Amino acid sequence: MSSAPPLSVANTTYIVGHKNPDADSICSALAYAAFKEARGEHGYVAARCGNTNARIDRILARFQQPLPLYLSDVSPRVRDLMVSDVISVSEHATCAEALEIFDRHNMRLLPVTTEDRKVVGTLSMSALGGVFIPRVSEPRLMRLVNTSLARIVRALHGRVLDLFGADRTEELYVRLGTMDIKSFWTISERDQIPAAQSIIIVGDRRDIQRRAIELGIRALIITSNLEVDAETVALAHARGVSVIVSPYDSATTAWVVRTASSIERVIERQLNTINADMRIADVRKKFAANSPHALLVTGEDGTLNGILTKSDVLKPVKTRLVLVDHNEITQAVPGAEDVTITEILDHHRLGSLSTQQPILFINEPVGSTCTIVADLFRREGLQPTPQIAGIMMSGLISDTLHLNSPTTTSKDAILLAWLGQIAGVDSAELANDIFSSGSVILANPPEKVVRSDFKIYEEEGLRFSVSQVEELGFGNFWEHAKPMAAALADLRADEKLAFACLLVTDINMQNSLLLVKGDAGLIQRISYPHVEKDEIFDLPGVVSRKKQLIPYISSLLREMAADGTLPAAVSAAPFRARK
Repeated sequence: MSSAPPLSVANTTYIVGHKNPDADSICSALAYAAFKEARGEHGYVAARCGNTNARIDRILARFQQPLPLYLSDVSPRVRDLMVSDVISVSEHATCAEALEIFDRHNMRLLPVTTEDRKVVGTLSMSALGGVFIPRVSEPRLMRLVNTSLARIVRALHGRVLDLFGADRTEELYVRLGTMDIKSFWTISERDQIPAAQSIIIVGDRRDIQRRAIELGIRALIITSNLEVDAETVALAHARGVSVIVSPYDSATTAWVVRTASSIERVIERQLNTINADMRIADVRKKFAANSPHALLVTGEDGTLNGILTKSDVLKPVKTRLVLVDHNEITQAVPGAEDVTITEILDHHRLGSLSTQQPILFINEPVGSTCTIVADLFRREGLQPTPQIAGIMMSGLISDTLHLNSPTTTSKDAILLAWLGQIAGVDSAELANDIFSSGSVILANPPEKVVRSDFKIYEEEGLRFSVSQVEELGFGNFWEHAKPMAAALADLRADEKLAFACLLVTDINMQNSLLLVKGDAGLIQRISYPHVEKDEIFDLPGVVSRKKQLIPYISSLLREMAADGTLPAAVSAAPFRARK
C-alpha cells in the first residue's frame, strides 16, 4: 500500500472518494484528475482512503492505471503549519548574543540548543530581562556576572592587552573605578568581594589602575579606547591580571559586561515539546490561556525540527480536497472537515457536509460519478485517452450493474457508448470481465467483507450503516453467512450504530439478500421475506443501495418515529473521536 507524502505539498489538490472505496470511487478519482490535466489545470492527484479489492485491481491492471495515492488521514499536522527554519541560540551563548537575536528577529521565544541542534531549553525575553532588573536591596547581586573573560571581550568587541584563563566560566563582580584613590576598594571590602573575583572598569586613572593591579583583581577594563602605558601593562602581566580595552564609556561598558553573563542560569529547561506528526486539533488543547506563546517541535532524538506559535495554528491549511462519489463527512477521509474542500462531484443524496466558502458542487441523478466526469470531458470538447475512457466505462458499469440498476439513466447509456468507441472496448465484454474478477466474500475475511463499500447514514437521529458486495450468485454468501453475521454485529458495536446492514447482490439474477444486525423493533418491521434463521431477508429486484434500500429503511424509521417506537439514539461522539 502506497502512502501519502507530507500533505503540505504546495499547489497539490487530492481527488479522493469515500472510505471503503468501490470501483466508481476509484475510477472517478483517476478520471477527474485526467480531466483537470486535459484542461491545463495541474497539481491534481488521484487518491483513495481505503483498500481496493480484486475487482478494482483487475480494472486498473486492464487499463494500465496506477493505484491512486493512499490517504489514511488528512488532518492538519504540526508539520503543515510549523516554522521549519528556526533560529536558535547556543547553550553557551551570552545574554548579549541572545538579546541581539531577540532584537534582530523580533522573537518572543528563543530555542536553546547544543552544537548538534539538540534542544536544551528555551529563553524568553522576560526571563532574560530579569537578569538586568536592579536589585537595590541586594547591591552585591547587581554587580554579579557569571561568565568568562573571553565572553566579555566578545560582548565588548574589545581589544586584549593581556588575558589569563580566558575561557574559564566564573562568578565575577563588576565595579567602576571612579572614586578617589583613598576610598577605592572600601565598598568591595564592605561587601566582602574578593579581589580575585573583581573586574574594575576605569578610564585613564593611572593610580586606580595600579592600585587595582596590586590588589590582584581578576581583570582591568580600560574604557573609551584609552591607551595604557607599557609599565602598567607589564605590572598587570607580572601579577596575572588581565587587561582589556573597551570602545565604550564607563557606564556603557559596565552594562555590556553584565550582558556577557552566560544564559545558563535563565534557560527554561522544563520543556513541553511536540512532534511534527501531531494533529493540529490536539495541539490547540496545549495552547491554554497561560501556556507558552510557542511550542518547540522536536524529533525522537530531541533534535529541533521547528517551532509552532499560537498564531501559526490559525493559519489556513494548505491541504485541499476534491470529493468524488460522496458528499457526507462521515464517509470522507478522516480529517476532511479540517482542511479545504474545493469541489464535490457526486450522484448520491445530499448530506450534511458544509464548507467555509462557496465551492463547485456537481450533483446529478445519474448512475455513477464516472458518468459525470465523462460528461465533463464531452461538454468541454476534450477526448480522454483510451485508457481513461476504459476506466470511466468500468466505474459506470460497476455502479449501474451494466445499465441494469434502477439508478441507470439515459445519460449513462449514451456516455457508456461514447466511451466504448474511444476505448475500443465492448461494454458487455468489459462487464463480464469486471463481474467475474473475483468474489469479495472468498477473497477477504468476514470483518473486511462487512466493511466493503461501507457507508454510515443518519436518519431520525439514528446512525446506521449499509455495506454492499456484489457476487455471481449467493453460494459464497451462504457458505460464510454465520461468520459474516458475527462480523456485522462487531462492526455495529465498534461504530456505535443503531443497526448495521449487509446487502449482498447477485449480479446475474438482479436480486439481493439483506443481513441485518441491531434493533429488534426495526428488524420486525422489515416486510421482505425472512430467509431461514438469523436476520436475513430476500429482496427480489433490489440491487441499488442508494435508490432502493436506503429510501425503504428511511420509511421504516419515519414510521417508528411517528408511533414512538424509535430506539434510543446511540451517541455519535465515540465515532467522531475515532476519526
